[in-house]
Parts: sequence; C-alpha cells; structure tokens
Amino acid sequence: MSDRGASGDRPFGQAARSAFRLDDDLIFLNHGSFGAVPGAVIDAQDEWRRLVERQPVDFMTRRRQPALDAARARLAGFIGGGDGRLAFVDNASAGINAVLRSIEWRPGDGILFLGHAYGAVRQALNFIADRHGAVLTEVPLELPVAGPDTVLDAVSTALRPGLRLAVLDHITSPSALLLPIRDMITLCHDAGLRVLVDGAHAPGMVDLDVAALGADWYAGNCHKWLFAPKGCGFLWARADRVEGMHPTVISHGYGQGFEAEFDWTGTRDFSAWLAVTAAIDFIENQGVAAIRDYTHGLARDQAARLADVWGTAVAGPPEMIAAMAAIRLPGERPGTWEAANAINDELWARHRIEVPIRALDGGLWVRISAQIYNSPDQYAALDEAVSALPS
Repeated sequence: MSDRGASGDRPFGQAARSAFRLDDDLIFLNHGSFGAVPGAVIDAQDEWRRLVERQPVDFMTRRRQPALDAARARLAGFIGGGDGRLAFVDNASAGINAVLRSIEWRPGDGILFLGHAYGAVRQALNFIADRHGAVLTEVPLELPVAGPDTVLDAVSTALRPGLRLAVLDHITSPSALLLPIRDMITLCHDAGLRVLVDGAHAPGMVDLDVAALGADWYAGNCHKWLFAPKGCGFLWARADRVEGMHPTVISHGYGQGFEAEFDWTGTRDFSAWLAVTAAIDFIENQGVAAIRDYTHGLARDQAARLADVWGTAVAGPPEMIAAMAAIRLPGERPGTWEAANAINDELWARHRIEVPIRALDGGLWVRISAQIYNSPDQYAALDEAVSALPS
C-alpha cells in the first residue's frame, strides 16, 4: 500500500510521523489503547492550561462555560449529534457508568451485553448485578465471525422476556470488529429494550452519525481515533432519554440540567475537553476521507497478509474491519492471559514493538491498529518478531 491517502496528495506512513511525538525507535501498532496525540493538539492543550493559570478564578467562573459550549457544539457537529444532548466525560467508561448508575433498577431486570465487551464495561455490569440484582445475559461471539448476519443472529437468539437494557459495542475492543450497530439497535428496540452503545473506538475511526443510529445513549472516546488529549470523552443522550441522567459525581450542577451537571463535577483540568476543537482541526486538515481510506486499507491489507503468512485467521471479514484488526497468532501456545502478557512484553522488550496480545476463545490473538503514522514495513517487522518467538 502507498503511503498516501485517498486523494493521492497527502503523505501518510513515515512522512506523517513527524506530526506526533512518538519515540523514534518505537514501532507503535497500538493506537487503539490510548491513542497518540499530534503535537499541534498538545500545543493547543498547553495553551488552554496557560490561559487558566494566568487568572484561575476568571477562567473557572467566567470563561470556562462559553469555551465548553463552543467545544461541545464543534464536537456535536463532527459526530452527528442531531437534536440529542451531549456532555463531556473523561472517557467512554465514565459515560457508560453514568447511564448504568442513573437507571432505577429492580431485582430481576435483565441486561443484554456482548461477549466481547470491554473489561471495564463488564465490571460495571457486574456491579449493577451485585448491587441491584440485575440479571446479565451475555451474547456469545465465536471467532472468527463469518459476517454481520452472524452477530445479528446471535443477538436475536439471546433476546428474551425480562430484558430491559442492551449494552452494545460499536467496535469491539479485544477483537476489533466493526459491528452492524444500527441493525442491532433496531433488533433490541423492537424487542422493547433501551440501548446504550459503547462507542469507545468509533469517533474518528468511522463515519459517525450518532443521532441517526437511533440509540438511547451513546458513549464515546475522543482521545483514541479523534486525536484529542487523554481524558476526553462524551456521553450523548437522545432528547427523550436525558431525564434522570446524572454523572457519577454529584456537584453544584445537580438539578440544573444534563449539560450543567456533567460540565462541573468539581475542580478539574478542562484542557483535554477544550482541545477537542484542535483535534478536529487536525483531522479535517489531513482530510477525513483520506485518513479513513489509508487506515482502513492498511488494517485490512496487513491483517489479511499476516493471517496468510501465519496460516491462521482474521477475527472477521473485511467489511467488519475499520482501522483495527485481530489476527490469531500461529503455534500451539496456551490461550491464557499469562501467555498473552508474556508475548506482549517480549515483543516490547526485544523488538520495541507495542501491540496488544489478547486471549480470546481459547487462543491468542494480536490486535493491530492502523494510523496515519503507520506503514506496511512495521507489520512486516511484527511478522518477523512473532516468527522469532519461542513456540
């Protein structure tokens, strides 16, 4: 694959690396975990911090709210917020927790969730089950997934009386699968469930129109594929699903409305939220379509190549891959987290390759990310490093 985007005039790959502050000797194939922030966005965040410290009281009491409102409006326009309501949160997990802990649960209420749910979300669901007696229903997804219809069939089969809420992934974290989220939402709504979407990886990675999806609530991260500083996420709520929603920390804004409650949960560093405008500027300057054309093509091509060389499988077909992909590792290693962590550490210590290894469905899978600073030679280096691992 060429190191150029869709329009052919935007150099990506090694040429784009200078826009970031990654170590020169690092092969970073794990943008999906915590992102990597462009230098221009870091500078914008630093400028917000300097502005705060020039007169902290003036900023917090007079200038903060207009700045937050402007950043919120810019973000809402980028993600397709429509007539829904948008609040900043630290991360998608914070938004998901806010929804789960705002619902008035009754013992026996059912919650549907996917087997590839993010670990923190799974723990939040366990908390609700332990605290309120909710009953969890897990939808199994066996790898490799044949296609979107397989996911829809699994969700449909799991629907049962007594379910009240579905927590659905837009893009699964461990297996990097782009799921048929709109159809999943429709299935659950038709069965009488409300839907909370974990969209941690979607903003910036895929063309996102949150309002058009039809979910009741959608939580996303801006510090992954949207290039914002760490600690920048959002919770979107459909206009008729705002009532009763509260942040996990109750503060002075209680009772003053959705945005007011989430905007102020106490003194904090607001710079990550405010710098989201600089992150959107960066994406638009690079070219939204060009970024997605390059990263999606790189992830699909390299996943297919690695699976072919290793004689294994990709977690899903090309239409279920965006800018991440999971490929089963070769060999007969035990499919345990201990084995996964050992390989992860080995790749980093001996080869300076940062890439996550996951224990899924009894096997070990590597989850590659593709960002504009990545290039095909880096995945070739991963192949060489995996081939050198002890079997």
